Amino acid sequence: MKGKIIDTLELKQIIVNEFFENVSEILEPFTNELRIILKDESFIDVWFSISLANRYSYHWERKHLDSSIFRHDNAPHLKWKNISTFPKHFHYQTEENVEESHISDNPEKAIREIMSFVNDFLKKKF
Repeated sequence: MKGKIIDTLELKQIIVNEFFENVSEILEPFTNELRIILKDESFIDVWFSISLANRYSYHWERKHLDSSIFRHDNAPHLKWKNISTFPKHFHYQTEENVEESHISDNPEKAIREIMSFVNDFLKKKF
């Protein structure tokens, strides 16, 4: 089953209207993708598969700042089959530190959850 086209314009509007304080720029490199550049020069890559139904990744790259990454995705890696929300899982700060992911399957809700997490993390950090 093929994935569907996601309304990335709607996702961009949510980010601009609700989470602008930490965002510098939002790019659309390809269909079903966003790159959100944050003011601290980290970035969030949002990806929805076109070829696989309901496959996604929300990846926050901070390696150049503090060696961390945060990623919610639902790639069915057997390595994470013990996670109760499998195939959904959350890479917390490193690739190997994996937890349950309760992120919404609805892209509009999920982008709000991701951006809220980012804002809360940055408030604690600074």
